[in-house]
Amino acid sequence: MNYRFILKTLGSLLLIESIGMAPSLFISMYNRQNDMMAFIITIAITGIIGFALTRINAANEKVKAREGLVLVSLGWILVSLFGCLPFIISGVIPSFVDAFFETVSGFTTTGATILGDVEVLPRGLLFWRSFSHWLGGMGILVFTIAVIPAMGAGGFHVFKAEATGPTADKIVPRMKDTAKILYITYSSITLAAIFLLKLGGMTFFESSIHAFGTIGTGGFSTRNASIGAFDSTYTQVVVALLMVLSGVNFYLYFTLYKRKWKDVIKNEELRFYLSIVLISTILVSINIKSMYHSLGEALRHAFFQVSSIITTTGYMTVNFDEWPTFSKGILFVLMFVGGCAGSTAGSIKVIRILALLKQIKAEILRLVHPRAVISVKIDNHPISAGALSSIASFFILYIIVFVLGTLVVSLEGVGLVSAASAVSATLGNIGPGFEFVGPLRNFGELSIYSKLLLSLLMLLGRLELFTLISLFIPRFWK
Repeated sequence: MNYRFILKTLGSLLLIESIGMAPSLFISMYNRQNDMMAFIITIAITGIIGFALTRINAANEKVKAREGLVLVSLGWILVSLFGCLPFIISGVIPSFVDAFFETVSGFTTTGATILGDVEVLPRGLLFWRSFSHWLGGMGILVFTIAVIPAMGAGGFHVFKAEATGPTADKIVPRMKDTAKILYITYSSITLAAIFLLKLGGMTFFESSIHAFGTIGTGGFSTRNASIGAFDSTYTQVVVALLMVLSGVNFYLYFTLYKRKWKDVIKNEELRFYLSIVLISTILVSINIKSMYHSLGEALRHAFFQVSSIITTTGYMTVNFDEWPTFSKGILFVLMFVGGCAGSTAGSIKVIRILALLKQIKAEILRLVHPRAVISVKIDNHPISAGALSSIASFFILYIIVFVLGTLVVSLEGVGLVSAASAVSATLGNIGPGFEFVGPLRNFGELSIYSKLLLSLLMLLGRLELFTLISLFIPRFWK
């Protein structure tokens, strides 16, 4: 294990985090609010420790698969630990567990909160909690790869450990160039989102906050009522469309840039993803139409909430916890679907669901035609038996973690729906759940132990289970 290089890279990560806090400090200084000193102290602590770690002499700067897993796992824990300091030092969230929960929720783009009233928060902290969505959306280590010296071939191991979905391919041969392309695309879409939201009447500050939450599929807002507080059809439709676009594989945007339109149109995962959004929206809007003045209004709210849940963003326009059981059932199922691989969305991912459905179809066909050679294909490319086994293992492990997590949270005495939705909302990096943790409530009433468990589930979900779990296997360290 190359411990020296791991520590050196973690130091670079902390330096980047300290720089990432600078905009929040400037906002706090401009507004002359009491969180200014909290950011100054945190930036100093994070920067000094980060700089000290980067001074470590690492003769071997190559990273293998094990180092990549350790880097990503420890990196996410470290940025969450240092990232929660402004909340604690400022006194806004004095409890370490609560501050850690809020910060993990930000970086993992979950959007679950322990705060009952976010509108009283100083602007610097509001900006920081939402900017953490943007940093964590594409991957904090991917961002590090883009700005620090190349790790050689080992950079791909870091990228693979942090990327979302069962596959992680390089766009161009050099990993550093791939990371840069991804972040240029990511930044461009974010700037476009800020512009579009500004056109809808939001201030530049609020449009930035909600652009980070939308493109990063995080869901933190400046308002207690989320997007519903703006009472603007334009804003709601724009945010819904941007959420859908953020749930698309970001590689496809580069494909569009290369003018390979046919590859995008024929992409099976994209078509399946958009079909799920369309069908779910139609079913929910029909089911809730009696609750609103017109079918158009029901369609708008249905499209928004379907987009919000499947992309694991967590924004809301209405209290969907009051919807009929059928509609809530659809939203609950979408919590386990998620967006496309290579997007900022969480949960199981559409590509895995599609592969499993094709595998089921293939097994049925083998029963009918025992001698037939039937392969599972996506985009006309056969999926290897190893890849299918990996997808099936991930799905089974995801369900096991969900069931066990639900049983543990239920010890709090909350209802089964509340416990199950709390676990699915954190494991899938979604944010709000139902009933006790519904859209108009928060996670603040849960015990310290449940908050720590849910914080772990958020990290497990963002790092797709195996990356973090592998560290707890004794054989991994031999």
